[in-house]
Amino acid sequence: MADQAPVAASPAPAAEAPKCETLYIQNLNEKVKLDVIKTSLLGLFKPYGVIDVVAHKNLRMRGQAFVSFENTEQAEKAMGDVRGFPLYSKSMQISFARTRADAVVKKLDSDQFEAHKTRRTDHKKATRYSNPLKQKLKAKRTAAADGDTALPATRRPNVQMPDEYLPPNKILFLQNLPETATKEQLTGLFAQYPNLYEVRLIPTKKDIAFVEYMDEESSTLAKDALHNHKLDGENKIKITFARK
Repeated sequence: MADQAPVAASPAPAAEAPKCETLYIQNLNEKVKLDVIKTSLLGLFKPYGVIDVVAHKNLRMRGQAFVSFENTEQAEKAMGDVRGFPLYSKSMQISFARTRADAVVKKLDSDQFEAHKTRRTDHKKATRYSNPLKQKLKAKRTAAADGDTALPATRRPNVQMPDEYLPPNKILFLQNLPETATKEQLTGLFAQYPNLYEVRLIPTKKDIAFVEYMDEESSTLAKDALHNHKLDGENKIKITFARK
């Protein structure tokens, strides 16, 4: 991922940024871990040809991200389709970024990359201490120091990524199985797809199981084909990639 984020679009409707290959995402759930947000955005925008996601944990950029695409058309279509999507219970606000992301310039206009990077660095230095959120935090810290008290430490909850957003791997996690499901029955179902390695049932939890393949390609093929399959003619099997 790129180390530097492009400049965010102005929130004022009258100062809308021109179209470019990079989208500016706001209103992301700040309680979710940053690496989870990045992985989720990559998965969400994958159908539109996403090439980069930039998000930082610093105060100024919290709850925001930049997602870049191969061209402006893909970015515009992604924005139209995904705007308002409730990622982790918060509707995403999407607009065009004011400047192109590092990854876009490096890939599409590599000869201009150094000049682009210099302009970005100069802008970052010029605005480093002018952000109102930083000034507010600094004032709080100063007040706490004067009063010989410390700011309370906040601990963010450990929020796990939903199963649907887990990255691909060789092992599938099956849920909502009928209690009558057998290993032989599941083996016969998943053996339709190549490179099946093992089916593992959980004796104490009969509605779940694990199915392992020799490679990710085979597990992905089986997952896409059998997700929501009705093993008993009624209950749909939920299939996701297993947590590592």
